[in-house]
Amino acid sequence: MADQEYELFAIRYATRDALRSEHFIGGDPHDGPMPMDYYVWVARGGGRTFVIDTGFNAEVSSKRKRTFLRCPVETLGAFGINANEVEDVILTHLHYDHVGNFDRFPNARFHLQERELTYATGRFMRYPRLSHSFEVDDVCGIVRLNYARRVLFYDGDAELAPGLTVHAAGGHSAGLQFVCVRTRRGFVVLASDVSHFYENMASGRPFTTALHIGEMLEGFDRLRALAPDESHIVPGHDPLVMKLYPAPSPQLEGVAVRLDVPPSGAAPVRADYLSRH
Repeated sequence: MADQEYELFAIRYATRDALRSEHFIGGDPHDGPMPMDYYVWVARGGGRTFVIDTGFNAEVSSKRKRTFLRCPVETLGAFGINANEVEDVILTHLHYDHVGNFDRFPNARFHLQERELTYATGRFMRYPRLSHSFEVDDVCGIVRLNYARRVLFYDGDAELAPGLTVHAAGGHSAGLQFVCVRTRRGFVVLASDVSHFYENMASGRPFTTALHIGEMLEGFDRLRALAPDESHIVPGHDPLVMKLYPAPSPQLEGVAVRLDVPPSGAAPVRADYLSRH
């Protein structure tokens, strides 16, 4: 069966001010402002819609001092998507900014790496350095969904539908996964937090929230191995995404971009970074 092609979108729902030193293990010698954006993604094709991550809500945004721009679930309506009718939600991992709002999808099944739930309910959560990335209510909610037979677990790579696959890449979180989606421009690799920014991957310097640094570095290699080239890799939190890709419509300018078309410019890649440093 031929691979299905999907429309692919990123929705920007929150942001925060930050410094470069907050985004690279070991800090950064050229410290300065480096904002972080928060996204959810949508892949749609062949009569199916996959929502990829579910963001966080206004309450959590206030608690964690993020700038909440819009509800990601309500914004799905701009694409003609009713959260009550969504059947498939891919959770790249269970950190607060990727699994909040899970309860707004009452008829969905959730696709998750099994080791992620094991990690989020296991012995390492006694350490605040690791547990701070999770909201306990979110984790308990996924446990309840599992009891309700609404979580599909994976142990590594898997095909969820023709032209759409998930791939395990630990390091940032034990059960982190990224998503490969076939589009009209070929396969696009949604990195999620395998690479927060283009520069994490280009410079070989992982993000500061880390369970296993070696696996984070291997994750960069996995992204490159599965992408036609680096222009087909979309990082999980980089504001550059909103600048490199076009809005789906004038009404969604600054709100969402489509990722199934080539970027309008070049993002940092490893060869360019190494030649400058």
